[in-house]
Amino acid sequence: MNNILASFLIFCLLGFNITPIFAADCCSPEQIISREHFDITKKAPVNTVTITNYRKIICEKNVLAINFECKFYSRKARAGDVINFLIPENIYTVEGTLVLPACSKIVAEITKVQHSKWFNENARVRLTFRCLVLPDGRMMPICARTFTADGMLGSWGTTLRIVLSTLTFGAIGTGAGVGFGFISSPSNIGAGLAVGIPAGLGVGLLSALINKGLQYKAKAGEQIFIILTSDASIYN
Repeated sequence: MNNILASFLIFCLLGFNITPIFAADCCSPEQIISREHFDITKKAPVNTVTITNYRKIICEKNVLAINFECKFYSRKARAGDVINFLIPENIYTVEGTLVLPACSKIVAEITKVQHSKWFNENARVRLTFRCLVLPDGRMMPICARTFTADGMLGSWGTTLRIVLSTLTFGAIGTGAGVGFGFISSPSNIGAGLAVGIPAGLGVGLLSALINKGLQYKAKAGEQIFIILTSDASIYN
């Protein structure tokens, strides 16, 4: 019994020792072939891609353009939800190397949702990008966030809405001022304007400021930019 156990242990030790030696003999070491570059956006902090005999390494802080696979509405979003994004076209380096094939998917998880609130606090959504799925089904890890100032997606139409509301009510106030001034006396139009314009603008501004903030919406195919927070390897 002891001889059988000893033989089994020796076999296991030899097996574990031979496997890496065999692998080392059969596989050549990884070598850098070239250092190439993306030209996706001039705002990218880094645009370097390292090409080796085994993989393409998209360096940290590169920026990628991706598209929503389906429409997205922040009101229905919850932390933990998964969202798929598409790479609609082949992404090549400036030097001509194919790095990411068309129809690749990038999978993101919603990690935070700030729903819209009163007084123009817009909805904000934080995404963490975790996985790249190639068209042939291979999955590779990826770490990235949205390429925005605070790393979150959100609506940016608040300022425009405030301006439009202020101008609209300002125009209403102007018309009202003209009307009331003309009714009392044509010579009082100036006084009516002096009262109507500030009142209308004030009502418009106040109305805009207390409105509820905007929801974040995205159509299927809408493009966003993401920035890598660590190197991403695309194996051959």
